[in-house]
Amino acid sequence: MPFRRLSTARPFLTLGLVVGAWLVVPVVVKTFARASFFELTAPISVSASYLRDLQQYWALRLHSNDELVRAGHDLSGVLSRYEFAVQQNTEMRAEIERLEGLLRLPAFANFRMEHARVASRDFSGWWQRIVIRKGANYGVPVGAPVIFAGGVVGRVAEVHAYTAVVELITSQNVRLAGVVEGDTRPISFQGGLNPTFGPPKGVVEFVPLDVFAAPNATKRLVTSGLGGVFPPGLTIGEINTLAISSDGLFKTGEVKLDERLGSISEVSVLVPLEQP
Repeated sequence: MPFRRLSTARPFLTLGLVVGAWLVVPVVVKTFARASFFELTAPISVSASYLRDLQQYWALRLHSNDELVRAGHDLSGVLSRYEFAVQQNTEMRAEIERLEGLLRLPAFANFRMEHARVASRDFSGWWQRIVIRKGANYGVPVGAPVIFAGGVVGRVAEVHAYTAVVELITSQNVRLAGVVEGDTRPISFQGGLNPTFGPPKGVVEFVPLDVFAAPNATKRLVTSGLGGVFPPGLTIGEINTLAISSDGLFKTGEVKLDERLGSISEVSVLVPLEQP
């Protein structure tokens, strides 16, 4: 009987010894081991991402000529609208520069856009993050803001040789300053409790009492530019509920984020032109 009990408890004893040994290992060794493990496994994620792109390419090759012609017609319409939008953007940029010169306002921080494909996603109750296929080899720095067509994606949390980890704004570890569109008073945004397959959302705090929002009358939340990480005016989400906080001095509420955050395949990293 004692031998049988020892055999049953042996796996637990081994696990306890491994955990105990890991706890006493120096932090430097843990950090090196974690970085080395990530670099070893990164090629697997990147290769799988390239294989998905190749699979999609051959799937498109199987479409008939009629389908390709229709898609070409639709694409030509999109390109026409895009060219018109580019012209408008150029005119507006020129007007902004003229007004900045008249008012002697400082120009916004300059960034270069580094587009990157998403290699893998890692969504759980503890973190919300993605891995992109560009890293130190393209000059991507830690802390750089990441955006897409719907607004803010998150910020770069880790940079490796050929990949980078982006922490999404759905994560509770992400905080940033925002403003209600048309207002100048900063409020605090933080990622919320997001289930794996649920709609993405966040929370806002320190909202002025005279700001109101409801599901049928949402308020657009954008970046304020404070903190020097995110440029001002980028879309964060829509504030759909607000309630008075426990201290009665401000309001707190929920922010509905873009549902495409869980399925985006390509993002843009804003790399500062002048890095410290």
